[in-house]
Amino acid sequence: MSTDVEEARIGFTPDEIDQSASTRDVPFKWVVVVDQSLPAGRAVNAAVCVAGATTQRTVGLLGEDAVDADASTHPGLPWIGCTVLGATAQRLTDLRRQAVAQPGVAVIDMPTQAQHTRVYDDYLYAVGNSRGADMSYCAVSLFGPRRIIDKLVKGLSLLP
Repeated sequence: MSTDVEEARIGFTPDEIDQSASTRDVPFKWVVVVDQSLPAGRAVNAAVCVAGATTQRTVGLLGEDAVDADASTHPGLPWIGCTVLGATAQRLTDLRRQAVAQPGVAVIDMPTQAQHTRVYDDYLYAVGNSRGADMSYCAVSLFGPRRIIDKLVKGLSLLP
């Protein structure tokens, strides 16, 4: 059985990775949109959770490890950058619905059930007993063609 998440496996081919390029010149864009009404700790938690899942589901997103002058290694970071935006809960729900309809866009979400359970199996149960139309989200991560992502998030501001 195929799911939205499985279909979202997209990213860069090896010849598209150019760590010397400006983030504005890269044909793909990555944004994380967070429910702006969440308290700071929960907002950061939501952003980190969807970012972690995004790096696992996109190819070529993380850059090479950096090695400092003392030969200490610092793990690779997203070489295309990531913008963190805020939205109302309703706009976040609408954004996810619009994004999943776009070809070539990876959509990684964090349903609100994730922050209301402490056991992952309980989260799976809560989501499994919720209709998609009734879901709300703490955060949504979008990765895809720059022009599509820009259109989807038009009017949103950086998360304060």
